[in-house]
Amino acid sequence: MALISFPRFLSRPLESNHRRSLRSRYKCVCCVSPTAAATSKGRSGSAVIWFKQDLRVDDHLGLVAASKYQAVVPLYVFDHRILSRYSNEMLELVIFALEDLRKSLKEQGSDLMIRFGRVENVIRELVEEVKATSVFAEEEVEYHLRQMMAIVDETLAKVSLVDGKPKICLWQTPFYDIKNLNDLPVSHNEFRKLQRPLTSPILPPTLAGAKLEADWGPLPTFDELKEFVNENPWKLEESWTLINNMSAETILTDKLSKLGKRSKRNLNNQHSPRKRLDKSFFVTDKGNTVGGGTNAVLNALQAYLRYLEGTVRDDWQELQEKLRNAESRDGASFATLFGPALCLGIISRRGVHYEAIKFEKERNAGFLSPFGYSAATIAAAADAVCSMEWYWLMSLRSLRSNEGVYSTRIWRWNGYQIQYTVAGKEGPAILLVHGFGAFLEHYRDNIYDIADGGNRVWAITLLGFGRSEKPNIVYTELMWSELLRDFTVEVVGEPVHLIGNSIGGYFVAIVACLWPAVVKSVVLINSAGNVIPEYSFLQFSNERQASGPIRLGAQLLLFYLRLNISNFVKQCYPTRRERADDWLISEMLRASYDPGVLVVLESIFSFKLSLPLNYLLEGFKEKVLIIQGIKDPISDSKSKVAMFKEHCAGIVIRELDAGHCPHDEKPEEVNSIISEWIVTIESKVPAESFL
Repeated sequence: MALISFPRFLSRPLESNHRRSLRSRYKCVCCVSPTAAATSKGRSGSAVIWFKQDLRVDDHLGLVAASKYQAVVPLYVFDHRILSRYSNEMLELVIFALEDLRKSLKEQGSDLMIRFGRVENVIRELVEEVKATSVFAEEEVEYHLRQMMAIVDETLAKVSLVDGKPKICLWQTPFYDIKNLNDLPVSHNEFRKLQRPLTSPILPPTLAGAKLEADWGPLPTFDELKEFVNENPWKLEESWTLINNMSAETILTDKLSKLGKRSKRNLNNQHSPRKRLDKSFFVTDKGNTVGGGTNAVLNALQAYLRYLEGTVRDDWQELQEKLRNAESRDGASFATLFGPALCLGIISRRGVHYEAIKFEKERNAGFLSPFGYSAATIAAAADAVCSMEWYWLMSLRSLRSNEGVYSTRIWRWNGYQIQYTVAGKEGPAILLVHGFGAFLEHYRDNIYDIADGGNRVWAITLLGFGRSEKPNIVYTELMWSELLRDFTVEVVGEPVHLIGNSIGGYFVAIVACLWPAVVKSVVLINSAGNVIPEYSFLQFSNERQASGPIRLGAQLLLFYLRLNISNFVKQCYPTRRERADDWLISEMLRASYDPGVLVVLESIFSFKLSLPLNYLLEGFKEKVLIIQGIKDPISDSKSKVAMFKEHCAGIVIRELDAGHCPHDEKPEEVNSIISEWIVTIESKVPAESFL
């Protein structure tokens, strides 16, 4: 049997010296403000602009600040550490965006240097060649990009020039006029009351071309770029990549068909090749998202905003047809069509907001109604970028202040920010998954204790919860299970012991069923889901409809929870009510005001936990541990335990005198049980099976 290779570099933590480098040197680094960029006088010397996910010249504060130097060298580096996280479609979008970026830079009097390799080496060599005293880079929140920037900063610290040591100048595109992030309230409800003024996009500056007798480098074709990506010495093995690329619905449909259940639709149909228009906004082979350069994306945005007006233009008609197909729920089409362009920085968030508000004023004689937007597409665009900005600000605030017990990290999944943390330097990998309405800190007294037992522990805040992003998408059990699969592959980088509480336990069971190669064992703590004896066939549908009654139900549920959250949570801690403390309650209440929370709550009314736990776990005999708080007020624990014992062979059950959240109510007992379980499982599995 072929063995799967799990590259260790994916889980390598940020070294302590890199953290010190960031904290110490960035205190005095030039953080570019809009005022400083616009008013600073000309400077001697050269500057490098390091493009990453800011592939535009419009509304680019780094370019404005760098334009004050005598010579400017714009740079893009194809680095395996960045490219490995891009899908084929994203790689196509990068090439088209860079082609337009180079053209735009030439119009501003410069060019775009293209290089391949490790970015710290490329930047060091370029800085020494052009004697650059400043390297302008957009500030990032994603952990792997911050790690790379720390390495670049550390590398530049070893470079000495006549004018001193080069430094990284961080910049960002401020959506709101905020002087100090630490003064920003963590509650979106309180933030809205401040009514912070919005900032406007800025025009591209004229740049001083670097007088270099050097090869600026050609842009690669897609095939050339794929060849380079495949040369990555740390790339995932093909079998591991296939796991990551196969959708949950495809696998589940195939598995259920073997039980006699036919899929309602053939997911393996081969679509006929797409006929691309001459001026299509959809430049990739799949044609799912808007791409090209900034002007093309802005043009597509105009077509999106003006959906109700109709058009005779073929390219606008194509986009509006894509809009209808992508509208899985009201407003969801915007992120589907424009999300990748925003992630690559082809257009800025505030640029989208500016265009949306500008069009709204055109429709209303220069006024904005206090009762909402006049068109659904305007609302979708404006609300989406405002939501993105809020979560970006919260992530940046948390990373800068280092607040909280755990070191916060951000991972981007499908363009959305996911918060996680990790503890421990060696030992088996463990992933903790919370329940509905909770977050990674719900394992506040488990993470370090389990890690101290000789394990590496990851804890994640799922999409739609806590301080992770809450986008306007359709939330399903399969979506969350795919998120856990991708996190295991991209972040952890090796099979894990999956531990889940409540609905998180159900997601964990789905992952174990559909992708057993990424799971060593399963621990379910008062898991959602049922045991159905002697099933002959199973029904499952991943389709969800958000009707008017469901939206109303979500609003009423949110209102009820805000009023009764304290009593409800305390009922889940029947033996130690003091564990449902003020901090836990306040953090849950804070999250209830985040943008997008109503969309997440709607999923409660459409949950279809039709796949029984005994079906999901049947391939994991002797690798499943059930920890059940016997006083759970949400479910009949005694009945569930009895069903587990009768219909799930080879599982281990531990009953505790606790409620729905034993891991937080009695962490000492649960930590001991989990640690013993990991040791037992690891002793049975040959180490080479996971190399």
